[in-house]
Amino acid sequence: MIADDLLERALAAPPRLGGVRVIAVDGPAGSGKTTLADALGARGATVLHLDDLYEGWSGLEGSLWPRLSAQVLEPLRRGTPGRYQRYDWYSGTFEEWVDVPVPALLVVEGCGSARRAVDPVAVLRVWVEAPADLRLARGLARDGSDAREHWLTWMADEAAHFARERTRERADVRLDAYGALLTDRPAP
Repeated sequence: MIADDLLERALAAPPRLGGVRVIAVDGPAGSGKTTLADALGARGATVLHLDDLYEGWSGLEGSLWPRLSAQVLEPLRRGTPGRYQRYDWYSGTFEEWVDVPVPALLVVEGCGSARRAVDPVAVLRVWVEAPADLRLARGLARDGSDAREHWLTWMADEAAHFARERTRERADVRLDAYGALLTDRPAP
């Protein structure tokens, strides 16, 4: 399975965030990133879902990366646990604090996880893609049809983000919506 291959490859690389190896799992919303991250988590990786850190539907940019860096990545770099405040999508506020222990392998999953800022610390950048109609259908099945306008706005925002960051082109591994390998760049 692809999750086994990704774990093997990541664990063979030297850590780049203190003693932590980081896998960034990125791609458009609804493409299958969470499914892949959960498979990696089932194999022992610690998984951090950016859905818990976005500040709602407009949270792809703005404070996301500075908060992730300050609250999670920098403490882990120093060998101390990180912690972040989980965003509650229903109340529209940041709620309880979530501790992130110092893992051997951290999977950062979500749109924007493989932006250029992660390059110095990621041992593997994975891109997961799917057709827009499938992604929208998956999103509306999860969030309800009332979220359609939010989804359409998010899809436009993420497309601009990915174009600016060149996320797909910079990925080490590209997968389709069902976990099939599209391309793989050899490890440096």
